[in-house]
Amino acid sequence: MPLAAWAAVPVVDDNSGYNNSGGSYPPAGYGTNGAYAGGGVSAPVSAQGELFNQLQRMQEQLSQQQGVIEVLQNDIARMKQENLERYQDLDRRIGSGGAPAAAAPENSSAGGNANAAAGAAAGASAAQAPAASSEPGDPAKEKLYYDAAFDLIKAKDFDKASQAFSAFLRKYPNSQYAGNAQYWLGEVNLAKGDLQGAGQAFAKVSQLYPKHAKVPDSLYKLADVERRLGHTDKVKGILQQVVSQYPGTSAAQLAQRDLQRM
Repeated sequence: MPLAAWAAVPVVDDNSGYNNSGGSYPPAGYGTNGAYAGGGVSAPVSAQGELFNQLQRMQEQLSQQQGVIEVLQNDIARMKQENLERYQDLDRRIGSGGAPAAAAPENSSAGGNANAAAGAAAGASAAQAPAASSEPGDPAKEKLYYDAAFDLIKAKDFDKASQAFSAFLRKYPNSQYAGNAQYWLGEVNLAKGDLQGAGQAFAKVSQLYPKHAKVPDSLYKLADVERRLGHTDKVKGILQQVVSQYPGTSAAQLAQRDLQRM
């Protein structure tokens, strides 16, 4: 062949299998080891990539746990605040005329008239009262017993105070101090965090002693207990009862404020 024809033939490197015409090495679609990586097949994840994925998952888990911790912290702070408010409220009531000497007899009209339903409940409950096991009336002895129970409240010994008021009510259900004892039993149970016991005690004030001066306060506190228990459907009715039946009392003013916030 003429020399010009031989010069037009491209030079090929038989050892490499690739031309040396300036193309990339390795060709597109091949890895550094010569393996083909194209055609939609994913390349294997490196150890560094797997470690990065693990770190991302750990960060997501930590973020979720941090959110749970914040919710729990908020719940604990709220419960501490509620307990503090209970103690402060109890201290205010003790210091603002809650002394035993201020107790009003059950036949007093200071608390106003209860509705017919409350009166019927009072009659039914009074019929079930353990009058047969109660001691004969002895005002001096009753006052000593009541004072001892009330002193336990001042000492912040709420467990013993609850036991003492319960014992007093079993022993002297018809005492002139029974209405106050029933009310303070509710306050003590509320301070302890016993919402069920507090609600039962507050409800019995209006049921057993419908004309007692503590009825408005006990109903207002009952509404607060029902709110804490999550019985929101009952709260509004109790507050409206306080406002309508006991106007002018501090409990009615507080109830009116709460109704406006609802």
